[in-house]
Amino acid sequence: MSNIATFPKLLESWFTDRLMRQQRVSPNTIASYRDAFRMLLVFASRELGKTPSTLDLADIDAPLISDYLDDLEKHRSISARTRNLRLTAIQSFFRFLAYEQPAHSAHIQRVLAVPGKRFSKKMIHFLERPEIEALLAVPDQATWIGRRDHALLQLAIQTGLRLAEIISLDRSSIVLGQGSHVRCIGKGRKERCTPLTRAVVRIMKAWLAESQKSGDNALFQTIHGGRLSADTVQYLVAKHVTVARTTCPSMRKKQITPHVLRHSAAMELLQAGVDSSVIAMWLGHESSQTTQMYLHAHMALKEAALAKVAPLKAGESIYYQPEDQLLNFLTNL
Repeated sequence: MSNIATFPKLLESWFTDRLMRQQRVSPNTIASYRDAFRMLLVFASRELGKTPSTLDLADIDAPLISDYLDDLEKHRSISARTRNLRLTAIQSFFRFLAYEQPAHSAHIQRVLAVPGKRFSKKMIHFLERPEIEALLAVPDQATWIGRRDHALLQLAIQTGLRLAEIISLDRSSIVLGQGSHVRCIGKGRKERCTPLTRAVVRIMKAWLAESQKSGDNALFQTIHGGRLSADTVQYLVAKHVTVARTTCPSMRKKQITPHVLRHSAAMELLQAGVDSSVIAMWLGHESSQTTQMYLHAHMALKEAALAKVAPLKAGESIYYQPEDQLLNFLTNL
């Protein structure tokens, strides 16, 4: 069987059999990988003068993939992070091919060797306690929408749930009474429970007593009774942040999104002295290393560490001065 005949089937098999049936990856991952390959096939078709369905496996080589990634940066103005995500999708497919097409191992290894692009990692934004209070004071709780927004913001800031986790919550996800908590399905289809404070329990108890706009079981509904979308939550957060900035000027320097509320929850826990491994478990991180970014952003912790360092004496140098010429050369590079 020729490669021309098998390449489309291999790609289809990777999506339907490996990703969907065997690995059961999330719909978001499928959509991301699908978009990466649609753009790759369109680019390859344009560059090679072939239709996507007639492309050979050998056509999708390392130089073509590098050119495709460069083209995305040039014409779509994507970030290095997004470029690396596209590359991750392609290399995931080629790792699958390593088992399915061992005869092409040299070609596959060259694709897998295409490096990701380094990028600058900025400090995360999070809200300080006065900024949190200013934001929570904005929704008009005399209206149904205001009470909904207030409950959503309170829950997001206290629990640190991801945006996708918040909009997927049902009314049954909130468990009140002894050991009150919210139950959600996070990344990797992992279920986790996050405890609720007494203040948030009162707010959620009042919200659950509100009349529903429809029979939909969604915890947070639109005015028409449907489940809130990610765009809607992003809009309502931006709307309330705009108002909060008028009373809290420090918020004007920060780009505040729903994910910043998640960061704020983590920083609240960190400031309370909670261990980073517990915060990782709280947020549903795969590894506690992900939580290290909060330590880097926490200026108070750095200042406390600096206060423990004895000051240098006048004229004292902390720099090592090598005497060897070769060491001097390397030091001055």
